[in-house]
Amino acid sequence: MERNNLYPIFLKVKSLNILIVGGGFVAEEKLRFLLKSSPDASVTMVSPMFREDTLSLSKKGNVTLINDVYKKEYLQGKHMVVATTDVPEVNIQVWKDCRAESKLVNVADNPPYCDFYMGGIVTKGNVKLAISTNGKSPTTAKRLRQFFEDVIPENIDDLVNNLNEYRKTIKGNFEEKVETLNEFTKGLIAKKES
Repeated sequence: MERNNLYPIFLKVKSLNILIVGGGFVAEEKLRFLLKSSPDASVTMVSPMFREDTLSLSKKGNVTLINDVYKKEYLQGKHMVVATTDVPEVNIQVWKDCRAESKLVNVADNPPYCDFYMGGIVTKGNVKLAISTNGKSPTTAKRLRQFFEDVIPENIDDLVNNLNEYRKTIKGNFEEKVETLNEFTKGLIAKKES
């Protein structure tokens, strides 16, 4: 049976430089997703054209728009790259250039050319849940995101903040603190008896 072997991480993209190659609908979707999750992300977009909505969206964040075709020089100083053009040869060239420079790259809708996927994300205050379908079904990730947005209570952040304050008061070594917090929070996932 196939399984998802991706390693989930949460990146502090405020301290990373991200490049999006393309200016069409997919590029806009990737930018919107990125800014929704990380409004302080530093993003550069390069394309010979940008959609009107992309121009408006770019003003809401730290986004630099460059009206040009992709050139390898645009990778300089970038940590992550997302290729979204409708020209497969350009996307593959972006992938090759990124591989040569050890940069993380995502070629939209082309899993063999992705080091990472941009999955579904649910954010409620300090709580963030990421959903991956291993690149198989973005629609399923979207539906799961909608489900979790509905079932995770809006006040979950109050619980997290209260537990953080409680954690600061616990005495003992690391293992003892973990045991105390585990005991204190086990009721959060207690199964209901039928």
